[in-house]
Amino acid sequence: MLRSINELQNYVLEATDGEIGRCKDFLFDDLQWNIRYMVADTRKWLPGRKVLISPQSLDKPDWLWKRFPVHLNKQRIKASPPLETNEPVSRQYESRWAEYYELPQYWLGFGELGAIYNPMVPSAEEQESQLKKNKTVAAGRLRSAQEVAGYHIQATDGEIGHVEDFYIDDQVWALNYIVVDTRNWLPGRKVLVSPQWASAVSWSERKVFFDLSREKIENSPEYNPAEPPDRKYEGLLYDYYGFPPYW
Repeated sequence: MLRSINELQNYVLEATDGEIGRCKDFLFDDLQWNIRYMVADTRKWLPGRKVLISPQSLDKPDWLWKRFPVHLNKQRIKASPPLETNEPVSRQYESRWAEYYELPQYWLGFGELGAIYNPMVPSAEEQESQLKKNKTVAAGRLRSAQEVAGYHIQATDGEIGHVEDFYIDDQVWALNYIVVDTRNWLPGRKVLVSPQWASAVSWSERKVFFDLSREKIENSPEYNPAEPPDRKYEGLLYDYYGFPPYW
């Protein structure tokens, strides 16, 4: 199911032996737009630490009570490689972190989240293709969903709004849609676009570019912010933009 990142923030994180804090942010890679880590706010328990939780360490959430079970105990999390709150997450740190938790390194594995999600041995052709892809992924960087919120959406003929939120697939932890707030052009209207349709991203300019006109985006199927998009709506959206559906 698709879930709003804004909705997931402040969910309680519950280790096997007690609460550790709340969901603060998500980090995604800037090439595939896949969630790689949840950032936990543990300042009441581990002040000064930036604590990362892999989606692979999360059990099925309790959506009603807004809780994320984490199948790790508190000591295991506390003893993980330390990272200061304001320190960036480098690839060197990710390697140490993955080794500590005995998790696959997503930039070296097969599948969207790493080797564990593709137990079948790939063919030689698939391996060669994936290795080429991994070289690109390895060159990517992690981005904060909170940081990208507010980036401007640039159509071919001008700006059309800004990033307000994301919808993620809670099964594979991929960023499927950007929620675009168009209040300066279309008061009260919000639209969805897939980050996979973006032609470019300027991180320095804080802009996401699309080879779509403002009129095309303005006339996209109406989106109801009160409900997550279902497959019927997704089908309408992909048909409208003329992109092949991801499913």
